[in-house]
Amino acid sequence: MDLRCRGRATELETNDAPVKQRNKGDMRNAKATSMRILTGCLVLLVINYLVWAQDKGVPTASLMKSSKLLTDFQVVEFRRYTIREGEREHFAQYFESYFPEAFQQLGAIAIGQFLERGNNSRFTWLRAFHNMDDRAKVNALFYFGPLWKEHAATLNSLITDSDNVLLLRPLSPERGITVLPAVDPVKERKGAQGIAIAQIFAVKARNVDAFGQQAESTFVRYRDAGAREAGVLVTLDAPNNFPQLPVRTDGPYLVWLGIVENEPSLKSFTHLLESTQQSLSATGLLRSAPELVIMDPTRRSRLRWLTEERK
Repeated sequence: MDLRCRGRATELETNDAPVKQRNKGDMRNAKATSMRILTGCLVLLVINYLVWAQDKGVPTASLMKSSKLLTDFQVVEFRRYTIREGEREHFAQYFESYFPEAFQQLGAIAIGQFLERGNNSRFTWLRAFHNMDDRAKVNALFYFGPLWKEHAATLNSLITDSDNVLLLRPLSPERGITVLPAVDPVKERKGAQGIAIAQIFAVKARNVDAFGQQAESTFVRYRDAGAREAGVLVTLDAPNNFPQLPVRTDGPYLVWLGIVENEPSLKSFTHLLESTQQSLSATGLLRSAPELVIMDPTRRSRLRWLTEERK
């Protein structure tokens, strides 16, 4: 595509009179006109480049690297809803149709949505914010805004409990939550694939870091077995700054989050979990046995098993 600017500044009128006798007002007008045309040319160049980049298949991932909009999420809500019997799939459809892009526009992100196995009423999802101030602002904008007001009655009629929420942070900067690209409706026609796994550890007070160190060798075995770690999160010890949405206060907890490719991978991974659970309990740092949550991603869940070419 031709990227050259097609505009041309209006030529200044010339005559035989000396320059000092020209009308100064005309000179200023001509200069302003030239600046407007130059600005228009720059805008056209940017638009032409974006169109050209799309036509040439310039990867959007390279553009995303320069943006912090999908990175550096320090606050994560691990939300486990109980849905009316027989309505979970309907709830998931409503949720995915209306809300993910709304959160993103406000500066938060829906990390992923899941249907828990072994509990046909459980819909689980993760929402992340850059910091606690953002959590208060985004939630206020969303829940007092027009989109939620339009759909609140429908969604609330399907929920029987929404208070099972862990407020979390990354264990360390390098163990933050993974934010994958949105599901491509053209290239991923079957929707999100894979199986998500959350292992929830109820840690004794003031022992989160110690348990994280003790458990690291186990988490290495998880990764070596083919599971893709999506984050290691721990209870965020901070007041709930949006009290309209309750969070649990019975922590601390450590949550290992990962994803495996398919059923055979899950079977192998489950055997590994069983073999390591005893050693983790033997650390003496847990208040109870770990809880294992196995989840199927909903159709538009960002957190999923992603092929290498889409990562």
